[in-house]
Amino acid sequence: MTSVKSMFFVAALLLAVSASARVEVHNFEGPEQEARYNKLIAELRCLVCQNQNLADSNAELAVDLRRKTYEMVKQDKSEGEIVDYMVDRYGEFVLYRPRLTNSTLLLWAGPFIILVIGISLLIRTVRRRRAGQDNNIDDASIRNAAALLDTDRDKRNA
Repeated sequence: MTSVKSMFFVAALLLAVSASARVEVHNFEGPEQEARYNKLIAELRCLVCQNQNLADSNAELAVDLRRKTYEMVKQDKSEGEIVDYMVDRYGEFVLYRPRLTNSTLLLWAGPFIILVIGISLLIRTVRRRRAGQDNNIDDASIRNAAALLDTDRDKRNA
């Protein structure tokens, strides 16, 4: 019985150790440096996870990129210099919000273009339906329809 308890305890201990996450501790010279660091790792994408920023990712590459970002912040590099370094080394994909360039113009303007096209198609469809409903029926046709209805009613009553 005690061996089962001890095995259960060892298994629980191993599970707890394997589930623990790494905690990175950085010493900054001031709150401004820490804020810059946190802003940068929130804006840079993990290239392994792709849908996570560096702050949220535990991938080895993300750990390396956070370390490099920390080193550059400690060297008082500007945010622009750090971002340029990362883009030069890893490409535009490392940015969560890509810059507005010729190659990303469609990415930024695409949703607005699709919205304008959708609204114009909606307006055109509504106008066509309204135009189809505005049939001008002449008086002779109205009298003819009324006469047909009257004769039909007379047949039913008889």
